[in-house]
Amino acid sequence: MPAKPILVALALTAAAFGQKPPAAPANVPYGAAISPDAAKKIAAAAIAEARKNSWAMAVAVVDTGGYLVYFERMPDTQLGSVEISIEKAKTAALFRRPTKSFQDTVASGGEGLRILRLTGAIPVEGGIPLIVEGKLIGAIGASGGSSDQDGHTAQAGAAAMK
Repeated sequence: MPAKPILVALALTAAAFGQKPPAAPANVPYGAAISPDAAKKIAAAAIAEARKNSWAMAVAVVDTGGYLVYFERMPDTQLGSVEISIEKAKTAALFRRPTKSFQDTVASGGEGLRILRLTGAIPVEGGIPLIVEGKLIGAIGASGGSSDQDGHTAQAGAAAMK
């Protein structure tokens, strides 16, 4: 293998180690983890929105540590979306920000590409933190459509908390 591609890959990897995640809107503290009943309500709202738009979705709700609390996959949803929905929710919980912020950072290119090296950071829209009384209680992730559709579905679930 030629040395130039290896050197470029090493340089990109080395540059990534100093990258911080995108700035959160605020330093939202972690609160008590979401209950299973609340997680089901949030997922039901997301699934209802997906059905309304004829989108086949997988929806996951995780607690503050990124651990799965509730999951649902609609009929005919691509199987690859199962893990992606969970990972989007986990990213939103652990980094305390929507996954769209990572997507936008990567899309800006240049130094934004360093985000790709962050372990556990899925840079695709569809993961949204769940915040109650100023504290993060978990997150929702949706996958199965386009990034915009996933984000719209997850947002509908998050809005059910209000």
